[in-house]
Amino acid sequence: MNGAETAARLREIAGAEAVLTDEPMSRHTTFRIGGPADFLVTPGSVPAVRGAVAFCREEGIPFTVIGNGSNLLVSDEGFRGVIICLGKDFSGIRAEGGTITAEAGALLKRVAAAAEENSLTGMEFAGGIPGTLGGACIMNAGAYGGEMKQVLVEAQVLDRDGEVRTIPAGEMGLGYRTSVFTKEGMIVLSAVIRLAKGDPGEIRRVSEDFRERRQSKQPLDMPSAGSTFKRPEGYFAGKLIMDAGLSGFSVGGAQVSPKHCGFVVNTGGATAADVRELIREVQRRVSEQSGVMLEPEVRFL
Repeated sequence: MNGAETAARLREIAGAEAVLTDEPMSRHTTFRIGGPADFLVTPGSVPAVRGAVAFCREEGIPFTVIGNGSNLLVSDEGFRGVIICLGKDFSGIRAEGGTITAEAGALLKRVAAAAEENSLTGMEFAGGIPGTLGGACIMNAGAYGGEMKQVLVEAQVLDRDGEVRTIPAGEMGLGYRTSVFTKEGMIVLSAVIRLAKGDPGEIRRVSEDFRERRQSKQPLDMPSAGSTFKRPEGYFAGKLIMDAGLSGFSVGGAQVSPKHCGFVVNTGGATAADVRELIREVQRRVSEQSGVMLEPEVRFL
């Protein structure tokens, strides 16, 4: 099947407006880095997601699923295949009683805002995390002592066999930046979160405190993929990098942020190759300095 036939079939499945060809991935990642994807599909329904995945598998076309692109470094050559983006067209949020049900493409900050609007406490930690709900489930996202593990009830997923299943929280295998979803190749479609009724003023106060702490300590004004490295047991990645004398260290347009050494930022025109080289050099120097090998948290595509 040639490119035109592939595009036509994807448009039949997901809709004409939902398929882009040769789409620069720099437009779809918070790093603002990445070459063109052969096809970018933004499905707006579960049948469209299921259909696009089934088509790729039947035709042997490489594919991957992304959300907000907030934890992603796409190569300068781009991606030869189909990228299925669960974003704004797959982002419904519904609050009912003490629960919130949201689609995988809903931004985590919007889910946290919905909780605040309904005087529900437990999601304050998530207000500044730049990813989507689907990515947050897959990575068990967390901050300031909170994590998705504490609030998730169940998730609807598309499994490797193309079946839509419901996974209860007890079977998610949620740990530090890991889950059964990654281990078993499941695509998160939606999730149910259970929260507690709280005092509206206190919820706002805690949320604002977390926002101010992020703004004062993190380089939110520059393109990045968030925390570049996982937290090594017993250490903080940013502190190890700073102690190795790497604050402000640059390769091309990629830089270790002087504001927070745990972040690699795009100062303008950074390539994926710049970022990869910088990460390798940081790993090497930190290992020499402290004996700790930092493990990237960023997903490479």
